[in-house]
Amino acid sequence: MENQGYVTIDGMPVELHGERNLLEVIRRVGIKLPTFCYSSDLSIYGACRMCIVEVKGARSLVASCVYPINPGMEVERGSLMASCSTIPKDGMVIRTNTERLRKYRKNILELLLANHCRDCTTCLNNGKCKLQDLAMRYNITSIRFPNTAPEPIPDDSSLCISRAAKCVLCGDCVRMCNEIQNVGAIDFAFRGSKAYISTAFGIPLAESPCVGCGQCAAVCPTGALIVKNDTRKLWEALDDPNVKVVAQIAPAVRVALGKELKIGEGENGMGKLVTALRRMGFDEVYDTSTGADFTVLEEAGEFLNKLETDTSGMPLFTSCCPAWVNYCEKNHPDLLPYVSTCKSPMEMLAAIIKEQHKNNRKKCFHVAIMPCTAKKYECARDEFIRDGEPDVDVVITTQEIIQMIKESGIMFAELASESVDMPLNTATGAGMIFGVTGGVTEAVLRRVSTDKTSTSLQAIAYRGVRGFDGVKEAVVPYGDRKIKIAVVSGLGNAEKLIQAIKAGEHYDFVEVMACPNGCIAGAGQPFSFQKDKEKRGEGLYNADIVASIKRSEENPLIIPTYNGVLKGRVHELLHVHYSKGDVAHD
Repeated sequence: MENQGYVTIDGMPVELHGERNLLEVIRRVGIKLPTFCYSSDLSIYGACRMCIVEVKGARSLVASCVYPINPGMEVERGSLMASCSTIPKDGMVIRTNTERLRKYRKNILELLLANHCRDCTTCLNNGKCKLQDLAMRYNITSIRFPNTAPEPIPDDSSLCISRAAKCVLCGDCVRMCNEIQNVGAIDFAFRGSKAYISTAFGIPLAESPCVGCGQCAAVCPTGALIVKNDTRKLWEALDDPNVKVVAQIAPAVRVALGKELKIGEGENGMGKLVTALRRMGFDEVYDTSTGADFTVLEEAGEFLNKLETDTSGMPLFTSCCPAWVNYCEKNHPDLLPYVSTCKSPMEMLAAIIKEQHKNNRKKCFHVAIMPCTAKKYECARDEFIRDGEPDVDVVITTQEIIQMIKESGIMFAELASESVDMPLNTATGAGMIFGVTGGVTEAVLRRVSTDKTSTSLQAIAYRGVRGFDGVKEAVVPYGDRKIKIAVVSGLGNAEKLIQAIKAGEHYDFVEVMACPNGCIAGAGQPFSFQKDKEKRGEGLYNADIVASIKRSEENPLIIPTYNGVLKGRVHELLHVHYSKGDVAHD
């Protein structure tokens, strides 16, 4: 294995275990070096220089961007090196916290802050900003340099995210959009002091290849890219006595409230969230997992029909993720005939709710609380507007509902748990696991499996659809044939799989989620590291374990709903045909 041996970090001998850079070694021993442009999921960029360390007495191959030496040269005593782009070598003596380093880091912070909007109290990223945190950590109390940066023009054209004048040119958003998501909506424009992040030819974000996944905002360390805030619409509805406010809560939301609302990362906060919403004035609260149960039934039926009748050789692609649908429309319109016609669980449940409330005296204002920024785009699509009214009036992300709870003064951790409302008050474990990558596939397999024993459930879980790998494959027996399945999360992974399919690779069923790891890591969720995402996934699987009903077809609401509001209208209310990606405009 490469990079073996020992280095010395602040006087401590540390064994190397093949780490790709010094930063990983230093963090492994409990030293939190500051960074802006570093993310373990992205390529190494080395732009911010905040992670510089002093290195003595070793021969090291370093990235060409590292100064003051060139690749392959003997490292001088006390040379400054960016730890993120320096390969660890046996014999290195490293210091991470000297007066010289503190001085340089403070200078870098001052320069960043000099060209930065410092109206922190009115920034939506206030309290969650890495630049703000580091300024406090290094006790930056004054800025010696004038702000000479031109005032950027904010871009509010997207329904999903907003671009503000707070960019520090770390490049995280560019690398996420290009490397992980394969969208390429943004990149660096111009050079030097004139550099900024832009779409091609400076067109509005809404007119660019952007699919609204929001992962650029998820990795932005400042407030340059933020989730579009729609809470004003919701507050107005809650204050209107002539409006009945009805909410649905997505599966992934319940396990992402922990850090912000003090109940523990990955803990199931569904019951407390229902209580909080009622205190805020919501009239009815439902679980999107119920909508997922209808999705399972409709998608499983579509899948089985395709297995029996289709001769195209193409798989059935899932349609739950609006960013994936948007990506497909913009980049692979030839695949649209193979995308499931099922609406997403959000839109299925919304259509049912709106139908049940259409004759009420009060206007029904339907709110979807989602982990996803692309859902804001989805609810505005023409396909989901019936009789001039959208089935979902507004999508509020997990971040937004957390802010509203805090603004309401509700002590969330001390709340008792309450259940969702009748008549849509039952959801299965299959619907709950929709929020994690592989969950949709597992739920569908539970439906199509002829073996309904608990042993069968365990066998499906261990077929290879669980886990956080970006691409997973499984082969499942069905009758006298084998079903080949792929599960992908992250649009870059989806693109690789699409190219493999077009080159002749065969799959029967493909689940696609735009966000790496699935909805638990949606851009509308509070920021999380990989270990936090894994806890959220465990939280959903634990919710499935304690659920009394595991399979969607066993939900007691199914038959009454099909015989009631859905009778004769299943295709109208539960299915959609994508073709162009139009949205309604005010």
